[in-house]
Amino acid sequence: MKLRENTSLLILPAMKLLLDENIPQKANARFQGHEVFTVEQMGWKGKENGELLKLMVQEGFNAFVTLDKNLKYQQNLSKYPVIVFLLKASNNKPATIQPLLNKVQEKLSSVLKPQILEVD
Repeated sequence: MKLRENTSLLILPAMKLLLDENIPQKANARFQGHEVFTVEQMGWKGKENGELLKLMVQEGFNAFVTLDKNLKYQQNLSKYPVIVFLLKASNNKPATIQPLLNKVQEKLSSVLKPQILEVD
């Protein structure tokens, strides 16, 4: 019996990601095939989490990458149609963060629904 190879590919649309201000700019946060912005680039530095999430929805963001471990306790994330990637890191040094950002990039290749995903 000969198996036929499935050559059809699932092409996922590019996602619009926001990197929180606690993600160091020196971290290589280039997510191939996706639009990536920082809180600072958007002019949202210093915004409270609730306001930040509302702005993200208004501006069409799909995902938020943060180190803020308290976010899931401070906000009702189920009311926002975004994916939150919570990086579980001991510090925010680029050498610590980069492997976690690589894992986020890998997860973006999957079909994801709005949720909070802890990345360690």
